[in-house]
Amino acid sequence: MRITFIGGGNMASALIGGMLKRGAIAADIAVVELQADGRDRLAREFGVRAVEALDASAAGCDLLVLAVKPQQMREVCASIAPLIDGQTVLSIAAGLRASDIGRWLGGRARMVRAMPNTPALIGRGVTGLYADASVGDAERARAEELLSAVGRTVWVDDEKLIDAVTAVSGSGPAYVFYFIEAMMRGGEALGLNADQARELAIATFTGASALAAQSPESPATLRERVTSKGGTTEAALKSMNADAVGDAIVRALAAAAARGAELGDQLGAA
Repeated sequence: MRITFIGGGNMASALIGGMLKRGAIAADIAVVELQADGRDRLAREFGVRAVEALDASAAGCDLLVLAVKPQQMREVCASIAPLIDGQTVLSIAAGLRASDIGRWLGGRARMVRAMPNTPALIGRGVTGLYADASVGDAERARAEELLSAVGRTVWVDDEKLIDAVTAVSGSGPAYVFYFIEAMMRGGEALGLNADQARELAIATFTGASALAAQSPESPATLRERVTSKGGTTEAALKSMNADAVGDAIVRALAAAAARGAELGDQLGAA
C-alpha cells in the first residue's frame, strides 16, 4: 500500500513508525512537510521520501492522509485539490467533517475521517473511524490497516458519532492524566513524597485498566469486588458520589462532544 502524509508531525510519525514495524516498505511512504528540519528528520528516522509540496508521484498513492491542524486544512486542501482524482483521503483533523474536506478537495476524493488519540505515540492508541458512502471495503481496509498499526480501531456508521468518539477517547487521555494528577496530590497531602505518589497513582491506573481490558466482567462488577462494606474504598466512593463526580464526568464528555460539533460548524463554514 502506497501512503502519502500531508504533514509530518507527531501523529504522522507514530503512524509511519507503526506501519514500518508491521513490515511496510519505506519506499512506499511519502510525507509532505513544509519545514526543512522536519523533512530531514523524517528521512533520517524512517527512510521515507519527504518533500516540500505534493507532486504527481506522491499524489499517486492508495491512501492520502491529511495530518495537519484543523485551522490549516482549507488552505492545504486548496493547494492539493488539482492533484486529487479519486484517491481515498483520510483526515485525522479534529472537528472537520468529511463532507467539508471533500468539498474543499473539489468533490473528487473518497473520504474517511479518523479520530486517534495520543497513546498511539506508543502503539497503545484507539481510533474511531467513519467512511462516507463512496468508500468501498478495500478502501476501508486500507484505512484500518494504517490506524491499527498504532492501536485498536472502532468504526461508526454515523459521522455525528465521531464527536462522541472525540469526547470519550480523543480527549480521554487528558481526563486520565487529570485523575492521576489528583491522585498524586491526594497522596502527597497524606504524607507520601512526589515520586512515591506518582509511581503509586500511575501503576494503579495502568494495572486497573489492564485488568478491566482482560476481565470478562464489567467495570461495575470489578469496582464492587474492590469495595468492601464499611471499608476504605467504600468511604472514598461515598465521598465521590456525594460530590457527583460520576455525573460531572458525563457532563464533561457532553461538553467535549458539543464543542466538537461547534468546531465542525465553524471550521467547515463557507
